[in-house]
Parts: sequence; structure tokens; C-alpha cells
Amino acid sequence: MPEEPRHLFVYGTLMRGSRSPYARLLQSRALFLGEATALGRLYHLGRYPGAVFEGEFRRKIRGDIFRLKDMALLKALDAYEGCRPHDPEPHLFRREIIEVQLKNGSRHRAWSYAFAGKINGRPEIGSGRFVLR
Repeated sequence: MPEEPRHLFVYGTLMRGSRSPYARLLQSRALFLGEATALGRLYHLGRYPGAVFEGEFRRKIRGDIFRLKDMALLKALDAYEGCRPHDPEPHLFRREIIEVQLKNGSRHRAWSYAFAGKINGRPEIGSGRFVLR
């Protein structure tokens, strides 16, 4: 069984520049490696986006990749995303392993938070980049 990734790909309110206290926590407890892309589709959910990484017609989702210094950080981020085992169902997000590519072409297996809700009627963000406000 492959080792769990030590990287995290973020594409929304956890990106650099976000005012979220969890984005600041991530930046203080992980090493920013650069901007990266993952294959999938990005949807506008209101104040935040949701990514779907499986399925056909995948496009590039643009975000940031971090190397985690402490894997326990994921527990705090799982709480923020509402996907801990004891959080009420249905979860809007689930943490899963995806492949991401940095600008220099290097690829990494990384954790990311995939949208687990229904995408029917949700507008797609065609550029693949969520704009923080």
C-alpha cells in the first residue's frame, strides 16, 4: 500500500490570500511549494468553490500546493471542511488523494477536499480558478 501523501492541494478559501483563519493556519504549519493544477471541474457554491476530481470532461483546476510539516494539521482542516467521521451527514466535502502538477512539470500525490454534494444547477468556473474576495 502506498504511503499517504504529505502534500495538500487547495483551490478555494484555503489558498494564500484568503482571509480565512484556516488558510493562515495552513500557511503557518505547511511549506508552500507553488501554484499547481489538478484535473477536474470547479463549481461556484456561493462564498466558496467545490471541485469534482472524477468523471469525464475534466479541466484544469488551479490552486496552491503545500507540503505538510505535521500531518495532524489535516484534523483541523477536516473540521473546517466538515468532513470528520462524527460530523453530521451529508458531508459537503470529503478528503481524497489526487494527482497535481506544479508549473515546473513535477507531479505529486496530494490530499484535497472534493465536493461531495450535488452539482446539478451549480455554475461551473470555466477558468478553473476561484477568485478570492
